[in-house]
Amino acid sequence: MLALKNLGPRSVAWLRAANITSAGELRKIGAVAAYLRVREAGFRPSANLLYALAGALAGVHWNRLPKAERSRLLLELDAAEQARRAHS
Repeated sequence: MLALKNLGPRSVAWLRAANITSAGELRKIGAVAAYLRVREAGFRPSANLLYALAGALAGVHWNRLPKAERSRLLLELDAAEQARRAHS
């Protein structure tokens, strides 16, 4: 069951559609991979979902993530997207 801070009904539904059904799974794959899986499932999340996932894993509200952490997440997302395009 996904009962983590920052994750409302829509986020949980998107994660389930992306076959992420537990907090343990989310912890295992991380925020960036989970965000990409949600997009691959056909949804169009904003960066706020990425921040919400990272905040959920850290146990803090997403808007309390430091700016440097948000920037790091976006850089990690960009690198993951580039790697996926390179392997397509």
